[in-house]
This record gives sequence, C-alpha cells and structure tokens, in this order.
Amino acid sequence: MRTARPLLAAAALAIVASGAAYAFGPRADADPATGTPSRAALQPVGTCAPNPKYPKRQLRGVWIATVKNIDWPSRTGLTVARQQAEYVKLLDAAAARRFNAVFFQVRPASDAVYKSSLEPWSQYLTGTAGKDPGWDPLPFLIEEAHKRGLEFHAWFNPYRAAYDADTSKLPAAHPARVHPEWTVKYGDRLYYNPGLPEVRSHVVKVISDVVSRYDIDGVHFDDYFYPYPGGGATFDDSSAFRRHGGGKKLADWRRDNVNTLVAQVDKAVHGLKNHVKFGISPFGIWRNKAQDPTGSATSGMSAYDSIYADARHWIKSGTVDYIMPQLYWPRGFKIADYKVLVPWWAGAVKGTDVDLYIGQALYRVGTTDQAAWTKPGELPAHLTLNQAYKQVDGDVYFSAKQMLSNPLGVMDRLAAGHYKRPALLPLMKDRAGSSAPAAAKPSGVQASGAAVKWADAANARAYAVYRVPQGDAACASVDGRNLVAVTTTPGFTAPASGTYLVSSLNRLHEESKTTKVKVTLP
Repeated sequence: MRTARPLLAAAALAIVASGAAYAFGPRADADPATGTPSRAALQPVGTCAPNPKYPKRQLRGVWIATVKNIDWPSRTGLTVARQQAEYVKLLDAAAARRFNAVFFQVRPASDAVYKSSLEPWSQYLTGTAGKDPGWDPLPFLIEEAHKRGLEFHAWFNPYRAAYDADTSKLPAAHPARVHPEWTVKYGDRLYYNPGLPEVRSHVVKVISDVVSRYDIDGVHFDDYFYPYPGGGATFDDSSAFRRHGGGKKLADWRRDNVNTLVAQVDKAVHGLKNHVKFGISPFGIWRNKAQDPTGSATSGMSAYDSIYADARHWIKSGTVDYIMPQLYWPRGFKIADYKVLVPWWAGAVKGTDVDLYIGQALYRVGTTDQAAWTKPGELPAHLTLNQAYKQVDGDVYFSAKQMLSNPLGVMDRLAAGHYKRPALLPLMKDRAGSSAPAAAKPSGVQASGAAVKWADAANARAYAVYRVPQGDAACASVDGRNLVAVTTTPGFTAPASGTYLVSSLNRLHEESKTTKVKVTLP
C-alpha cells in the first residue's frame, strides 16, 4: 500500500547512469543467528574467496506510481514530449544513484498505461478514462530504462476495478461494465471478486498480453488483494462463496483464491518468457505472534487475516521469484519494529530460492507523525541493519517523487554511505541458465588514454568493469570491491592508470569471462 494507511491500520488493530550500487561498509561474514557463511562467501570464482563485506550483486529499485498521478505523469493532459521529459528525469535520478531497477505501474485500476485491446486507456494520462493519449508509452518507458541499465518491472494491481463505484462513469467497453457480475462494491470503490475463476482468467490474460508484446523484465504486484478493512463495510462475496467455496471456511477460501491467482500468474509468465521475473510486495506483517506462534513479534494488522494475503505460502510453494515486504516502519516502533521484521522475513525465505528485497518508506522521510522519520539517519540505518542478514538482496523505495525531492538529504546519504559502488543484479536460480542467451566475452578491448572501448558483445545488456589491485587479476572480479563501472555501452573512462577487467552481462546479469586491458594515463 502506497500511503500511510498501512500504518494507521496497524495502529487501529493494535488499539534511486548505469546501475545500482551495493552497500559499502561492514557486512557480517555470517548470519548472526546461525553462523552460516554469507551467500557471497559460498560463490567462489576459481580458488578466490569473495569478501562478504563487498557483495557485487544487489537490487536497488524505485517504484514509479501512475495512480492519481503520484509520480508520473505529474498531472493529466501533458503533451507527449512533456511526459517523456518527466520520465527521463526520474530515470536519470535513479541511474545517478546507481539503482538498477524500476517498478512502473502499468495497470492502476483495470486500465492501461499502454495500448491494450483488453482494458481502456488510463485516465491518469489524459484525464479521461478510455481516451487515447496519441502514443503507446510502454515501449518508450522500457527502452529508456534499459538504456540506463535499469530493469523494467511492470507493476499491476490485480483486483482494483475502479476508484469510483459508479460503473456508469466507466468507458462502455470497460470489463467492469461489460461484466458487472465480476465486481463487488466496497466503500466508494469497485473491486473485482477474487473468488470468481472468470476474474482470475481475465487478470492472467491482461498480464500475459503485456509479457507477450513488450520487452519487460518483470511482473510485479503490490499489497492490494482483498481490500483493506475500514469503515465497517462488508466485502459481499457471499454468492461466489456459495458457488465456489467447496465447504471451506470463508477466510481459507479467500486466501486460496489469492494463492490460485498467484500460481496462475507464475505459470503464465514463465511459460511465455522464462527470463521474466515475478514477485510481490506484500504488507509488512504476515501474522503476529498473538495469532500464530510462527508470526512476528508485532501487533499490527495481519495481511494473512485481514486482506487474505499469505506471503509465506507463496514463498514455500515457489510461486514467486522474489518477495518485497513493505517495511514502512522505523526501528523501535512497538507495533511493527523494523528490527523485528527484517529477521522475520529473512527467516521466511531461508532455504528457498525466493529472493528477499525490502520495501523502504522513502515517502515518510521528513514527515512528523513519528519522531524517527524526522532524523536523516533513520533510513540509512535500515540498510546498515540489513547487512547482518545474508538473505536480504536489496531495497526498493517508494516513491520516485521523493527520489527527486531528496527529503532531509537522505538520497545523498545513501549514495555516500551505501551506494559508492555500482552493482550487478542478483541472480535467480530458476531464471538463470537457459532463460536468456549468454553474453559473449568482450573482444577488441583497447585503451587510448583514459578511453577504453570494445566491440559490442552478442547478447550483452551491459558490461561490468573491474580495476585490478596490484596486478592480482585472478581474483579481482570475485566480489564488488574492485567494481568501478556497470555500463550499457561498450566503453568507459578509466579513473586512473592500471589494469582493468571487462565482462559482458546478459539481460539477467549472468556474467561472461573477463577480458584484460591496461590503461596508462599521462
């Protein structure tokens, strides 16, 4: 959820031009609870042992929200040129912070920020739902991200049908008008009923359409499943429950409905393009210990019980490639302590192939509802704490607007204290190997003064450059301490004389063997 509402719900129920940079600074060599060596330490290159203080793979991402024009476009009715310029500004800011991924909202509410035959154009482009904006933004959005070394994850909301429950205001061909039996009015909004197989089929069809037609790198859901409780309203799915409940309890049936959709999306996405990643960013509390002894030592809203989102089921069943819990609370917050939740989620993915990224509340930095967020060091401290848990593979920030405004100078602090070096994307076991063609080793590498160039390598999305310390080329690329650049073009400017290694990266950042080049500056 992209507002302060999760925090309020918790309280009520309790009474960032080339790639992301890795954390630079002390990182525990082992899991503090088990003593198990870090993932980096278990991935030697030849006989070289990587230093776990300098991992070279980590996700650095930012959400770009289109709903209600939160991030892009800044308002409706802008010219195509203005829309493009605003987007490029966001990407340039992310690349400058050494990020390597964007999570862009392509379907805010059964609408499309791309040309679709299944759902109408989003109102957030022109101000009028269903109105053609005169161009298909998605190819441009993807291409510009890729130019800057940023993965493009297409973010879908699966069940939100409309922000206005009055269907007469929707375009005539809107699925909610064509199939009113699919919908449930809840409060002043309209939702698709997750208990209907027809709804799940439609959602899968919409996502499959995007995966098939566009060169995206991932499919992403946020935390909206069944609606958040509020106002005493009842989500009236009784008719669907009678038809499809199968003798289950209502809560179990609702969770099964969500789990079924997640499994269907997982199968559809990877059946079409196995290299495309699929992950979910759930509400930060799975369950509390008071509800389940295996839950976290928290007392906020339970996603499992309140919105029927069972993230641990997705992890255990392997129907997601990554999980990105929204840990939008500070350290020491009694209801939902960041220091409690990070180790809980680390334990939830331990022993699985599911990556763990942390959703960070950049939008809360500088706000005054909690004293911790008035301190510029709170968010950077989250990243420092993450370093103690080998399962944490990166962070994603909500949202892009605050990446530009840089509240309390926090983005500068992250760049200086955690993002000094560029980074490669984490590798995912199920996506690696035959999912994407391997990139060829760089050839024709030549230096002319500080300018180093080489031939474009087949299947290369980007290139990694390492500076060899004291002539020890054998182990220079084993970790991130010598990584000086991740570039999408076949060349870079050397910062100093010395020997450098260049490798090619395919779209999954699987790395080729390196090629050596010597640079001599005047």
